[in-house]
Amino acid sequence: MRRIAVLGLGYIGLPTASMFATHGYQVLGVDTNKTVIELLNSGGIHIEEPGLKTVVQAAINSGNLSISSRLEPCDVFIIAVPTPITADKKADLGYVISAAETIAEVLKKGDLVVLEATSPPRTTVDVVLPILERSGLQGGEDFLLVYSPERVLPGKILHELVHNSRVIGGINRESGEAGKHFYETFVEGEIRVTDATTAEMIKLMENTYRDVNIAVANEFSRLADQFGVNVWQAIEIANLHPRVTILNPGPGVGGHCISVDPWFFVEKAPDTARLIRQAREVNDTQPAYVVELLGNQLGKLKGKKLAALGITYKPDVDDIRESPAVAVVKKLLALGAEVKVFDPYVPPGDSGLDFMGESTQAVCEDASGLVLLVNHKEFRELDPSLIGESMENRYLLDTRNMIDRVRWEQAGFTVNILGDGQRE
Repeated sequence: MRRIAVLGLGYIGLPTASMFATHGYQVLGVDTNKTVIELLNSGGIHIEEPGLKTVVQAAINSGNLSISSRLEPCDVFIIAVPTPITADKKADLGYVISAAETIAEVLKKGDLVVLEATSPPRTTVDVVLPILERSGLQGGEDFLLVYSPERVLPGKILHELVHNSRVIGGINRESGEAGKHFYETFVEGEIRVTDATTAEMIKLMENTYRDVNIAVANEFSRLADQFGVNVWQAIEIANLHPRVTILNPGPGVGGHCISVDPWFFVEKAPDTARLIRQAREVNDTQPAYVVELLGNQLGKLKGKKLAALGITYKPDVDDIRESPAVAVVKKLLALGAEVKVFDPYVPPGDSGLDFMGESTQAVCEDASGLVLLVNHKEFRELDPSLIGESMENRYLLDTRNMIDRVRWEQAGFTVNILGDGQRE
């Protein structure tokens, strides 16, 4: 197993390909996006991730990593393509199916196929396996097949690929053991072997657990506003209990994992996954609740100029996938508000969004209100006096509880914090 193909060079595929290449494997990175291929081959990179550019360039310069749009015969095939959610909250397995079909054309005896893409339960055995067997080879006998999901955090991908524990789900024992041996090349965390469907469920369970807990926090924030309670203070005190760890609320849940994966359970078992569905609905409606708070404070939003800080789904990254901040802005625009957004991690020219501004001061000019949507570290150092000079109305809604309220109020701002029902 010395030659590897990684299909899909996104947030997971590219770091994974580079990691194997730097550990001595010959790796072929395959992607259908010609722009991505040209950029990587010219020494660039399309993903902002600490340390990744250095690793990718070192892998390519060593000759161990090559980038192409064409798949060739290899010993191991890693499917790291997206599994987006459709408008009706179903898993779009189109990329997975296409990748499996491409692999089936070059599959040979003894090969190992790894599905890393997050997928609904039984995708490996009910979708991928039958496609691969169109090659005329028998899964588990002629070739090996495992499901091994990524479990990494953007901003720490390279570190967590190495140090996090990993689950290998094989379609049989031989497949699972081969997958474990393969990832032991660079994984220092514990590697556990199970069956493919259990591994699929584990990945979904991890993100669903987090989603449900965030939903509780977001619902607490709404209750606190209703009952006149500061939810942030209440959470801090409640967490003194040795068996309680309540998370912080916010404007919603984003990213390609937590905001998507729970729907795969709902899709496969709608009558059983009732709590999971309800948690998803709470988090999906949190952006609308933020818009409601703005309307309660500023009145009719149509025609109002509003400034927003942050557009990514989490702080200090450039990832806007499923971002609740984007959802808030789009809902405001739909109500007729004029919204401009600044994000230090998302340059206006690269975002593809026509409501991005060049700086905090630029988006705040003549604004009737400011909403802080992402707790980027840069926003902690903002000067409220300087920002307020150009605003028509000094109003701030902080959805992350990150600003110094006293400092902003001393600068003349009316401050509202999500979940602080004591300071309307």
